[in-house]
Formats: sequence, C-alpha cells, structure tokens
Amino acid sequence: ISVRPGEHALLLLLISWKIGRSLMASKSRVSILDYFNIVCEGENGKIESNCKASIAKMIIRDLQPAQIVEYEGFRELLQLLEPRYIPVPCHYIQQQLLPAYVSQVQLAAKQALKGAESCSVTLDLWRSSSVGNNSGAGFFGVTCHFINADWHIRSALLACLPLPDHSNTQQMLSEFDEISESHGMSGKVFRVVADLSPCENRSAFRLPGFSLIGNGGEDEEDGSDEESSAGEAKEAISSNENNKSLDQCLGRSRIDCFARLLAQCVKEGVCASPQISVPLNKGAHLYNYIIATVAPEKLVQVFGSSTSTKWQRPSFTDKWNAQLKILRQMVESMDFLEDIVDRNDLVLGNLEKAELRELVELLEPFEEASDMVQGDKHVSISLALPCVLGLRKHLAEVVTHQCSGIVMGLSQALDRRLAGILEDPLYVTATTLDPQFKLSWSSDSDWHKQVLLEEVRKHTRPLIPLEHHPEAQPSPSKRCKLFSFIKQRPTAQAKTVEQELSTYLHEEPTDEDPLQYWKRKSIDFPLLSQVAKKVFTVPATTTSVDQIFNLVSKTLRPEQCRLLPKNLDTLIYLKANYRILWS
Repeated sequence: ISVRPGEHALLLLLISWKIGRSLMASKSRVSILDYFNIVCEGENGKIESNCKASIAKMIIRDLQPAQIVEYEGFRELLQLLEPRYIPVPCHYIQQQLLPAYVSQVQLAAKQALKGAESCSVTLDLWRSSSVGNNSGAGFFGVTCHFINADWHIRSALLACLPLPDHSNTQQMLSEFDEISESHGMSGKVFRVVADLSPCENRSAFRLPGFSLIGNGGEDEEDGSDEESSAGEAKEAISSNENNKSLDQCLGRSRIDCFARLLAQCVKEGVCASPQISVPLNKGAHLYNYIIATVAPEKLVQVFGSSTSTKWQRPSFTDKWNAQLKILRQMVESMDFLEDIVDRNDLVLGNLEKAELRELVELLEPFEEASDMVQGDKHVSISLALPCVLGLRKHLAEVVTHQCSGIVMGLSQALDRRLAGILEDPLYVTATTLDPQFKLSWSSDSDWHKQVLLEEVRKHTRPLIPLEHHPEAQPSPSKRCKLFSFIKQRPTAQAKTVEQELSTYLHEEPTDEDPLQYWKRKSIDFPLLSQVAKKVFTVPATTTSVDQIFNLVSKTLRPEQCRLLPKNLDTLIYLKANYRILWS
C-alpha cells in the first residue's frame, strides 16, 4: 500500500481496529469511530498526566508560585510545546496536586523509618523579612538521617513548618516532639544536630573584598561594616540564649553542625587580618576584568575550558573555598594574566602577590576540609576529628611572613570552636569505627580504647545466645554417619566487646566505604556494628533544606515579596524530598 508520511498513524489505527474486530464476539462489535475515541482518550490521558507531572516538577524545583500556570507567557510556551494539553488552574495545583505529592512523601518516609533501628535529626531555621509582615516569621525544618537494612544512608525532610516567631525555641522543640511522635521516631533519635540561628544571618562566608561577577557582589551586602558587626553581635547573644535552652531540653543528644563551625573558624581567622582585603579586592577586580574583556579561548590554560559558564555561576563563587580556587589559579598564572591585561592599575605589586600566595597556601587544608563536608552527599562526623588534628598540625608548622595575623586568628578560632571534638566520646567513637582511621590518629590509644568501650556498652543491646536442647536435635542422617570420621566444628561462642574491638583494631585500615565495610563485617562484629549504625547517621554536612533556605535568602529580596509563593513551606518540603518522588 502506498502511504504518505502523514498517514502512518491512521493506517496503524485501521489495522489495530480490524484485528480488534476479528477478536471480538459478534454482539460486542464497535465502530471505527468508537475505537478511535477510545485510543485518543487513552493518549490524551497520558499527555495530561505527563504534562501535570512536568509542570509540578518545574514549580517544585524552581520554587515557583502555582500562579505561573495562568501567566500568559507560560501558556503561550506550553501551547507551542504541547498544543493538545490544556493547563489546569492554579487552585488545582495548590489544593490537590501538591498535597497529593506531600502525602506520597510522608507515607514513604514513615514506611522507611519503621525499619530503622535508630536515626539522627537535623533542625534548621530560616527567617526573612520578606516572609509576610512579621519580621520574626520564618520556617523550621526537621530532617531525619538513618541507615536502612542494606546499610545505605537515607535522608528525608520530615517537615517544613511556618513559624510566627523564630525566637521561640520552646515552640520549635514542641513541634519537633510532635513530628517525632507522628513519624514513629520516639526512642530512636540518637543525636540532634541543631543549628537554629536564622539562615539569613549565617549566609555563606566570602573572602573579604573578593566580590565576583555573578554572585551579587556588593549588592548582597546588608549594610555598612558597623551595622553588620552590630547585627552579628545581637545574633550571637540570641544564639547563646537559644543554645542554653536547647541544651536544657535536648541534653547530651544535641551537637553543633561541624561544617558550620569550620566555616566560622575560617571567617574569624581571615577577618583577624583586615589588611588582607586590599590585595584580595584588587585580585577580584583583575579577575572580573579579564572575564569580561578577554576571549574565553585565551583563558583555557588558566581557568579551564568552561570559564565562560562555570566560573560566573553564583553557586560556584558565593563561598570562600570556591573563591580560593579561582585565586589559586590566578596566582599560579599571574605572569600570563598581566601580559594580556592592558590596564596597569589592575596589575598586582610584588608584595600583594606574596600576600595572596601565602594566603592560598595557608588556607589550602581548610579548603580541603570544607570541600569534604559540603555538597549534597551525606558525610558523617567520622571526618571531623581527623580534620581538626590535621588543621592543628598545619597551623603549627606553616611559615608565613605576610599572614601571621591570620595564622594566629585561625589557631584561636580552632581552639575555641573545635578543640572539644578531640575529647568528645561521640567523635572518638565515630572516627575509630571508620575503617580508614581506626586509632591511627591517637596519641593515647589505651585511653581512647576505654572511651570507645564505654560508648559501645552504652549504646548496644546484649545479644541473646541461642538455647541448645539436646533432645531437640535431629537424629543423624546416613550422610552424617558416612562422614562421622570428620571432626565437628566447635560451636562459635559470642565475642565480648573487648574481643571484637581487639580483632577490629588488629586488622589493617582500609579505604573501603564505612557503611559497606560494616555491612560486610556486621556478622563478625555484631556489637560494634550496632554502634556504627548509629554514629554514621550523624551528618557533618549541612542538610538539603538548609541549602534551600540559603538559596531563598540569596535570591529573594523585599521588593519581591509579592512573588513569594503562598505555599512556600510545601514547595521547600517537596524540593528537599525530590528524590523520593522522582528518583
């Protein structure tokens, strides 16, 4: 049959209808028009379902208001891409579609938590003047971290709740208790990582004066240095009061976020030497100028092939460690950059180059530590103690001529904020149970063994030995009689905690992933593995909801208040749990 290009679908429809008729009984014949309608209804239903899901994904991932489906430009674009689909009204998305996704996530989270032996929880807070008319309003996030039966770490945002008053710690703790009860976590929570200073006052630290194109630059500054210092002082007082209240309510189960403490140490250390901002500011102006004026292909040998796209994204340049990477590349290629720059006022002097070179070398280990505990991947606190020891050793050995003030500032900040980790039983236990470290870091292994043994006894349940009943043993079979000359294996006796620890430490350290190691060794070390399944749930990183809070704080300005989605808490909740819905 000669068929023109546009007739394939109709031809297939005719053939399928003919086959369908031959298979039907004579009393249930249908016309080709009926059959065509059935097929079209099924196809239209599939199109509608796919479009609804795609629009919901876009709204959730970009934190867009549901009203976007009624914007004229959006409807024109949708008509161009899929003319057969008629968009649903925004109230359907707000009242039915998004709540249905919320129910799916809640059901999946509760079901997963049923099988978890223990979990750790992260509490986060965001406050913004753009939220409603109350400057103290904000959102409170509760994130759960647990290890499933297959020894894979799982995280889920359990709730994102609007708060009328961010300073009311008792209200947040009451909400946390209700969430724990409703999700079946009561008695399972091992540690609570609480960071309840408002997110807008703990934004990402940037190198002083190093404002880059694409990350907002000076526009994102809240005001003068005096105003900023006053705000930080007020925030410190409020944070201390909150910490006292949290410590009273949560007791020893509460710990601080290691990633946040590390960033604060770097901030305090670098700010201890205000004069470093002069060469940093000049280096930033040089970078901005060459990116704006020099062809990208000329900068490949300095910044790589993705200069024109990668280095100007806010997500890559709004943190100090990302800026330090750019600074290192510039310092290493300074002669080349000066040759292609036609402005003498942007060329750095020898003293400024020396200062930046020393700063890059001084902060390199802090950069490595920050890279380890940032990002979407769950990183346990087993890295915290070795990081502190490594940073201490680096600061004791580094030799500087221009940055001695920063060295002193970093050392003081490290002692003030992170020195307690070195003697904390939780961190000692987590690091020792990490197979890549064990006790290789310890200067007093006997004492640290005792610390670990006490923690294991505190957090393990005794193993119940199987009772032996001689009369219940099956009679020996002919096969057993045939091989009766072979000696039977002695019954394996349960090992004590001391025996397990001795055997574990006797093995050589390995770079194997800790969770996979304990999955493989859980039979050999049943008591130690119980504790490993608890301590490795405690994150050293910030949570996904905290990253979303930071994103909203940076992109939302007071004049954009009218664009704020009314159901922002729902969108944040679904965005943080995006992988549960669409993995």
